[in-house]
Formats: sequence, structure tokens, C-alpha cells
Amino acid sequence: MATPVGADPTVVGPYLASALNDERWRSVDIELIAAGMSNLTYIVTPSGGSADDAVILRRPPTGAVLATAHDMAREHRVISALGATDVPVPRTLHLCTDESVLGAPFYVMERVVGIHVVQEFPPGYADEPAQRRVIGEALVDVLADLHTVDYDAVGLSEFGRPDGFAARQVRRWTKQWDATRDRDRPGLDALGARLAETVPESRRSSVVHGDYRLDNCLLDPMTPGRIKAVLDWEMSTLGDPLTDLGMMFVYWPEAGEDRATTLSPVTTLPGFPTRREIMERYADRTGADLSDLNWYVGFAFFKFAAIMAGIVARSAAGAMAGKDTSGYGERIGPVVELGRAALDDGAI
Repeated sequence: MATPVGADPTVVGPYLASALNDERWRSVDIELIAAGMSNLTYIVTPSGGSADDAVILRRPPTGAVLATAHDMAREHRVISALGATDVPVPRTLHLCTDESVLGAPFYVMERVVGIHVVQEFPPGYADEPAQRRVIGEALVDVLADLHTVDYDAVGLSEFGRPDGFAARQVRRWTKQWDATRDRDRPGLDALGARLAETVPESRRSSVVHGDYRLDNCLLDPMTPGRIKAVLDWEMSTLGDPLTDLGMMFVYWPEAGEDRATTLSPVTTLPGFPTRREIMERYADRTGADLSDLNWYVGFAFFKFAAIMAGIVARSAAGAMAGKDTSGYGERIGPVVELGRAALDDGAI
């Protein structure tokens, strides 16, 4: 078996045997299961062991990265803190901040076995509309649970700066767009300017996930409608919870819509709640005032467009070797239009 980049089994095994005080880990097999621009995720199994014995190792991408973008200690911290709440997260096992081990900090957590849905459900899973409805409802219920966590009580009071969060987010992603302009896009400039001028007053603060959507969750294989774990906490912080709801709507196309933004058509299947039903359920669960939600949806499309423009720019510079970025440039305009429609037409 080839040695996975970023996690040499001859290094990881002895280290885990010592860190976990368990000689079973002295020799391990490692499989890279998630790569790319995000943090790297590996399945680590003791040699001769079964899948039930495996754990997950997470580390930043290899090569030069922005330290704040791939902060393993932060990701480990928030998952550990949420372990005592109703939010389903993997159990953390170990954090290593010694970069001499693998060249970067990393952490180890339990492996949660679940259904990972990107483009479609596996055959035989959630075939009935009623099952798909409870999956949609569970997604919003878990988000509501996250946003009602007492972050002071779980030790996350210093995890971020909620005051002025939305305004800072607009500035951050405007700066990101300015730094990676692929070409003139006056519509994107105008959307960013409008958002900056109309930032609503934040009414609540919470732990925010930063990228909450179906394919960042694992579903219970036996019980459709139960979320086994929420993953990918690398963008989490303290902030305005409606930024999470707005971003979830970017990834929530409805039946009959031609949404150029969508990474997955799953939510168009019969049974899934509409975005308005999701909004109403979230409000019922949290008591949140959603009168400004259209701004947050508009901002989410702006952020999404800026991310895609960055991918286009990096691809043109040759920094996306091996990644299929075709079509990203053509998708930016329709995404910007959806953001404008959210602000002008109240189109959630």
C-alpha cells in the first residue's frame, strides 16, 4: 500500500501507541479519504484490525497554508466542547500540536459510520418521501440545537468575537474577492457594496458552523432522519447564527428550480421540506426573529460567488492541478443574481 501523503504510517503508528497508551496502534494502515483544498482526512486502522477499530486523523493540507484557515486546535476544541451537548459530533481522542511529528498539527477522533450524501442517496436508503422529510427536518433541528448551545457553559466564551460579526464577514469576503478577481464583475461588486451598506443588527450570537449543509453531516444508516455526526468544523467560530441558515439555503434547491449554485440535487426530491418550511421550523425551535433573513441569504450567495471566483483565479494561475474547475466561471453570474434577488425580491 502506498504511503499516504501527509500521514506516514511508520510515524503515526508509534505516535498513537504512545499517545493513546495502546500497543495495538504500533503498526497501522492509513487511507486518505478526503483531500483537496480543505483539511485532509484519513482512516487509521491498527494492522490486522477491523473497520470497527478505526479512528479518523485530520490535518491541514500539505504545503504552505494560512494558519488561521486550517487551525487544528480550534477544530479539536469546538468538537470536544460540543461533545457534552445535543449536537452530534465525533468523540475526540487526541490533539498533537508538535509539528515535528507530521509537519503540521493534527488531531484524532472516533470514526463515526454513517451515510454521506453528496449527489444522491444510496440505493434502498430514504426511498420514501416521509423518510426524506424527516431527514430535512433533522438537519434544521440539529442546526437549531447548535445555535442554542450555551457557549459560555461549554468553555467556548473566547472562541470568537460575535460583536460586529456580519459586517466583518462582508469585509472579509469583499477583500477575498478583490484579491482573486478573475475579471471585472460589476454585479458582484454591487452586491458586496449593498450588503455592506445594509448589515442588519444582530439579535443573537451562537457557535456557528460556517459551512452547514447535508454533505457535511453523516446520516444514521439504520434510521433515516437521525444525524449521527456533523463534520468539517474548520470554519466554526462565535457569530451570528443566521449566517449558517443563509448558507444552508444556498445548498437547498427546491423541485422545479434551476439553481446554478447547487452542489447536490438531493433536496429537490419529493418529501424534502421547502426552504420556507425550514425557516418556519428553525424559528419555532429557536425563537429567532427571521425578519432580516433575506440579507443573510444574499450574503451567503455573495460569499459563494467570491469562493468560486477564487477557485477560477487559482486555476488560471496553475494552482489547481488535478482539480476539475470547468464551468465555475460561468456559474458566478447566476449566483450573484440569486443574491440580488434575495435582497430585492425577498427570494429565500
